[in-house]
Amino acid sequence: MSLPLRAIEAPPAVAGRPNALPLLIILFCLIWSSAFAVAKIALADCPPLLLLASRFLIAGSIVLAGCALLLPRAEFSRLTRRDLMALALMGILNNTCYLGLSYVGMTHVSSGLTAVLISANPLLTALAAAPLLGERLTGRKLGGLVLGMAGVALVVRSRIVSGHEDPVGVAYVAGALVTLAAATLLFKRVRTSASLWVGSGIQSLAGGLALLPVALWREDLADVHLTVPLALSFAYLTLAGSVGAFSLWFFILGRTSATRASALHFLMPPLGLMFGWLLLGEKIPPFDLVGIVPIALGIRLVTTTPEKR
Repeated sequence: MSLPLRAIEAPPAVAGRPNALPLLIILFCLIWSSAFAVAKIALADCPPLLLLASRFLIAGSIVLAGCALLLPRAEFSRLTRRDLMALALMGILNNTCYLGLSYVGMTHVSSGLTAVLISANPLLTALAAAPLLGERLTGRKLGGLVLGMAGVALVVRSRIVSGHEDPVGVAYVAGALVTLAAATLLFKRVRTSASLWVGSGIQSLAGGLALLPVALWREDLADVHLTVPLALSFAYLTLAGSVGAFSLWFFILGRTSATRASALHFLMPPLGLMFGWLLLGEKIPPFDLVGIVPIALGIRLVTTTPEKR
């Protein structure tokens, strides 16, 4: 799942009311990081591209149907051709390319390694944003980049050398990371008149429409086995992942800044490894436990700034 970031200021807190925001952020992190292991379960009974194409088409239809019922008609009528083209391009990068490469890669590598690599998105985005968007690369960010990339290199090298992972699968997931960073940078450069809900629905639908002919060309429908694990995991990925996580993310962004919310990406590497072990019995080599420490610390340094007194 891909969630580009946009800064939204939080409204003032209401005195006397319990703050459920930390719990909702933790719930979002759990859904996001568990999606890799759940996807690995689904891939045992369904080819990756067919799985994703159907997921995107159903999720996009649900979101846009909800927008049509609950939002004013002006939310759709104000969209220009440029808006639609930009959203379609972001949907192809965010969904078709990023998740397509991730899922194909996961047919060769573990879900835990996939989660660790993809969680490095804030690091790669910060590195590319300096020359492409003119964002300042501070000493704090540079230190976080060095730490994070060193941790990723340590985990990947130990996994490949020990024979736990296939280099081809690692290359697919690395390609997915690059396309996710490109989609995030595009989101920062291109502004559309679409609301977050409408934009996410259009992106999901565009990703499904772009991926469907490729899936039908490259994969065989006879390889889809309608099993209970496939049905449950597909429902989780579509409803909890594509629809529910987006709902949580927009709710969180309405009550805090995107920078503060994205800082919790440092939780993703250990959570991804934990769900791979818990749901799939994937082994966690000792070097993983060593490597995720600088990754988590690097993400934390890159996505946060020291508070001013």
